[in-house]
Amino acid sequence: MTKKKKSSYRLRRYLIAFAAVVGIFILIIGYRFYHKVYAPNVAYADDKEYLYVPTGTDYTELVALLSDRKIVKNVEEFQWVAMKMNLSAHVHAGRYKLEPRMNNYDLVKLLRSGKQAPVKLVINKFRLKEDLAGFIGSKLEADSAVLLISMNDKNYLKDFGVTPETSMELFIPNTYEFFWNTSASEFMKRMKTEKERFWTEDRKKKAYALGLTPSQAVTLASIVEEETNYNKEKGRIAGVYLNRIKNGMLLQADPTVKFALKNFSIKRVLHGHLTVASPYNTYMNKGLPPG
Repeated sequence: MTKKKKSSYRLRRYLIAFAAVVGIFILIIGYRFYHKVYAPNVAYADDKEYLYVPTGTDYTELVALLSDRKIVKNVEEFQWVAMKMNLSAHVHAGRYKLEPRMNNYDLVKLLRSGKQAPVKLVINKFRLKEDLAGFIGSKLEADSAVLLISMNDKNYLKDFGVTPETSMELFIPNTYEFFWNTSASEFMKRMKTEKERFWTEDRKKKAYALGLTPSQAVTLASIVEEETNYNKEKGRIAGVYLNRIKNGMLLQADPTVKFALKNFSIKRVLHGHLTVASPYNTYMNKGLPPG
């Protein structure tokens, strides 16, 4: 083999070796990139099915939240992807559904989008405003204390067409969907809209035909609901009360006494209970209670 051929052979070997090293290097870089972006990084569990991002949270606080709650396994890799996708400029409050084997790309994409998983809120039978406000506060970001203040604020409630005594009629029993980061004010406005939607002209006419305003119809319905759980009996009981109202008689409804005493554990209303001084005591006051 001549010197020229040997030199050419060595050069080819060097080039092949160099190409192999570069190829391996590219594979390593590619794998690291893939791992950072697409490898599962969410520590999914039943108690971590949803991520709650409070209103006002910035990027630094979001990363701390993910770290403290151990939502992501590798915080540094999450931050690398978040930086590349400019998450710091697109942090949105809300409730986000996490998925098993979720990767950094999908998590950042979800958080950037602000696409929340809505909360299903079942408003059914609440006797006291305190109970309702507490329930709402446990399901939404809305402050229960602010909600309770709103339900008792005479001036605030003027725009809602109710009073502190009748504010519970705003909350029509139903199943609703809310975004988790709904504020107390937004919640109240939504309930006003739902009430207006419920009270169609046809329903109003039916209430007036019974000699009741819509507000009074709600009050009577709540008394009947407390009186019995049997749907077949509700019409008869409502008829008895309507007859008493029509004839100017005392309603004498046991549920109103329990409400006046704020004691719903009473199984049987006794004579001693009937003397409570309250506008809600229908054994002492004619007509329906104020709300």
